Amino acid sequence: MNRTAIVTGVGVIVVGAALTALFTGDDAPAPAEDEISSAQASAPETETAEAAITAPAAAQSTEMDDDAFGERVRAYLLQNPEVIFEAAAVMEQRQQELQSANDTDLIQQHADALFSDENSWVGGNPEGDVTIVEFMDYRCGYCRRAFPEVEELIASDGNIRLIVKEFPILGEQSTVASRFAIATLQQLGSDAYKAVHDAMMTYKGDMAVPALAGLADDLGLDAEAITAHMDDDSVTQVIDENRALGQALQISGTPSFVMQDQILRGYIPLEGMQEIVEDVRG
Repeated sequence: MNRTAIVTGVGVIVVGAALTALFTGDDAPAPAEDEISSAQASAPETETAEAAITAPAAAQSTEMDDDAFGERVRAYLLQNPEVIFEAAAVMEQRQQELQSANDTDLIQQHADALFSDENSWVGGNPEGDVTIVEFMDYRCGYCRRAFPEVEELIASDGNIRLIVKEFPILGEQSTVASRFAIATLQQLGSDAYKAVHDAMMTYKGDMAVPALAGLADDLGLDAEAITAHMDDDSVTQVIDENRALGQALQISGTPSFVMQDQILRGYIPLEGMQEIVEDVRG
């Protein structure tokens, strides 16, 4: 189903509810169940019998009223189709506001794991006034597309702190690549991690251990030390904690970014990220 159909369907539901009040003009609340029961109990038997006789006629009248109401709604929407999209836009805005408020609460609850995690690589300006946390997967096409733009954002701004969360969700090769990167960080340090990370973000072959070891050799790194550490429990712990954090933040795809009190799920062009950074500072 395309977006237009979804918006139209949602709009019809929203507008239908509004038009019900508009056309019926009845704002009085429905009687409570106990009130109905009390009235029925106190009514004479002759009245109860009479109600039973007239019930079919009342039901038929209700059906006719419903049909007439439906025709009036249809006619109104045909004459004013823009109402559907106006209502859908209002509802979408409200949903975005609710999601934003929920994201802010989630970030506050998991602030330490996001911004003070000692197991994740930190780059950019360590003292930057804005922190960006990126959840990424080396086999994610949109992560690769975002990679040079994130690099440009960090370099051109000069006052952004970047935290990378290894978040392998696209299969076994993604996990192998993340293990290799984390093992590099734990064994050889931040600069070696950055070199391996950048190489894997632009690498076009299979993310197999021999190939990744070859990348490390080309970078002048100790590939044997890296591969020997890949299956260590400390590497597994980092991946497990990142996955748990992503689940807690309702992040199910990559790339995803946390900027201040916002969670941005999906690829964002450079210009969009720059605007968000300025809004954060503002």
